Amino acid sequence: MQKKEDITMNKKILTLFVALAASMSAFAQANISPAKAQAKKVILLGGVVHTGNGTVINNGYVVFEKGKITGVGDATTVKFATNDAELVNINGKHVYPGFIAPVNTVGLVEFESVKATLDFQEIGNLNPHIRSLVAYNTDSKIPATLRSNGVLMAQIRPSGGSISGSSSVVQLDAWNWEDAAVKTDDGMHVNWPVTPRFRGFGGRPGFSAESFAERTQAAIAELTAFFEEAKAYNEGPKPAETNTRMAAMAKLFKGEQKLYISANTQKDIVAAVNFAKKFNLTPVIIGGSEAYLITDFLKQNNVAVIVNQPHSLPTNIDDDVNMPYKNAAILYNAGVTVAISIENFWQQRNLPFMAGTVATWGLDKEKALQTITLNTAKILGIEKTAGSLEVGKDATLFISTGDALDMRTNKIEKAFIQGRDINLDNLHKQLDKKFSDKYGIK
Repeated sequence: MQKKEDITMNKKILTLFVALAASMSAFAQANISPAKAQAKKVILLGGVVHTGNGTVINNGYVVFEKGKITGVGDATTVKFATNDAELVNINGKHVYPGFIAPVNTVGLVEFESVKATLDFQEIGNLNPHIRSLVAYNTDSKIPATLRSNGVLMAQIRPSGGSISGSSSVVQLDAWNWEDAAVKTDDGMHVNWPVTPRFRGFGGRPGFSAESFAERTQAAIAELTAFFEEAKAYNEGPKPAETNTRMAAMAKLFKGEQKLYISANTQKDIVAAVNFAKKFNLTPVIIGGSEAYLITDFLKQNNVAVIVNQPHSLPTNIDDDVNMPYKNAAILYNAGVTVAISIENFWQQRNLPFMAGTVATWGLDKEKALQTITLNTAKILGIEKTAGSLEVGKDATLFISTGDALDMRTNKIEKAFIQGRDINLDNLHKQLDKKFSDKYGIK
């Protein structure tokens, strides 16, 4: 028979568990509802319009209706009838196409230290069947912090292993992953086996340059064998039993997906591009810290590069300390299609300021803007609907009181995703207000 003390203790533990579960549930609940569909035509009039394709209209207008842009131009040359539209006077302010954050785990990670909230990596080395989209959490607190800085779309990707799986492009104001999807399974992601570098003398037993080189070659051989087998599987007669991993490669070999390859050194980049060409695939290099050394090779092979984390240290000890800042500009000026990304998830809100840094180190401001708008859209294959302010494209854009690439003046007053006037509140703003009110800070 259970003692009275044990029963009392069990009740206390149960009560505590229920309380903790309730608090976690409350924290996990979304406190910002997605915006409703656009009901009325909107006219943004009088501001500086940054179209995203290099053109700036100093006194411009943008008109959109039913989620699509229907007019962009010089406001001094037209007059609008406003009886059937919402007129927004934006004199002295700036209009930008929504920024696009490529190659990240937004919505797949909530707390790095809580395993139950991590859903970006699968066990195993060859996982082409993994789809990041179905794991995307629209109730995450992270997307709202991105929207507040003008980042309105993202390419979410799985990671880990040699073949991580398929990424998808999402818009950041949705009820569920089906609503969020802009482009489903846009690309397959591969982590290229790293060629080791050794400097100096010494080293631990079993960690020689030769042993590392052997492991790298073995990994490349495994990757090559899998691609060859998958290609034969998808081009041959339909088998009686489906091999899920092999079947997941079908869209890639049909040309419906791009092959995103994470590689940094010039040797690895060249090897990765040649690997893609062998299978007649369209490669996109992610990372590319040494891409500036092989611009001719990249241009000749029409290879786009998504430069990772301009705010970082140089790859090599003898590199120019400012090379991470310059890399994107060198590539862009050489004719390579280049975009900018940031690792992980919560840092994505700083994406505009990475482009701002690039603008300081070798690129015109409007060209730097393209590295997070139109260029990114082209790489992700969504340039027909996103990336610039042009007639016929989605009305995914925002209004800033100042330069959106400068953290001192990036202040987003209003943002629209597919014409929907979205809520710009977020957890950070709520906490700021909470404690500012507590201590009387204005």
